[in-house]
Amino acid sequence: MKHTNRQTSRRTLADLYRAIDRRHAVTITYLDDNGDQTIRTIEPYDIRTTKAGRIEVRAMCRLRADARGFALHRIVSYTCHRIAFVLDRPEATTPAGAVIVVRSAAQLIARELGRDYLPATRRITQTDTDLAA
Repeated sequence: MKHTNRQTSRRTLADLYRAIDRRHAVTITYLDDNGDQTIRTIEPYDIRTTKAGRIEVRAMCRLRADARGFALHRIVSYTCHRIAFVLDRPEATTPAGAVIVVRSAAQLIARELGRDYLPATRRITQTDTDLAA
């Protein structure tokens, strides 16, 4: 078991990306909204940055058998297993519920770039230094 407070976020992310590449399950100790610790076995499939700048692990939760998001800063500890994925991910859909069909690599790249460069609700100016990292 690896404790996230004893290592860098970079190391934690590297382990999670490795689990995604190898399609291996990960057991996490997670702090929920109430501050209670829960233990979940997840099947991670994506790591994203939210609009607020937080890192979120998108995964299938074996407890709920549903796609969930887990904030990286709330993961207390984790264990990477050699257990293969068993849950099926739901199909990607639009907000209207229609299934998204991607037929080529070019469409996939365009879709991902479009998602990353959607207009923000707040305009960034040159005087904003809180975003510099």
